[in-house]
Amino acid sequence: MKITINDRRKIFAIQEDFNTMFPYLKLEFFSKPHKAGGASPKKLMKSSSKTLGECRTIHKKGTITITPKMTVSELEQNFADTFGLSTQVFRKSGKIWLETTVTDGWTLEEQNKQGEALSNKKTAA
Repeated sequence: MKITINDRRKIFAIQEDFNTMFPYLKLEFFSKPHKAGGASPKKLMKSSSKTLGECRTIHKKGTITITPKMTVSELEQNFADTFGLSTQVFRKSGKIWLETTVTDGWTLEEQNKQGEALSNKKTAA
């Protein structure tokens, strides 16, 4: 999948594109990068109604290619290095979303499958 990046695109459009390919993952944007293996403070999360131009440090147009075999850390690094965007992938776990900080070395495909498994488990009565 290729996602077009430019200053006018809204965050929610990028999130929708990403979620189409990975329904059990979500991509959030932050005003500052997180430390490797660390979590991103919620107060730094950007509203999905903001444009990419409002939250990035490198203002160039282009596309980012996202494949199921790339790891979470590769994806986040590509967004940062190429477009100056601080991102964090979250995985669905039942009704909550967890940051993938501990499992950033997993592929997006693995993360999505784990999210599906955790979200479709029946709770014992």
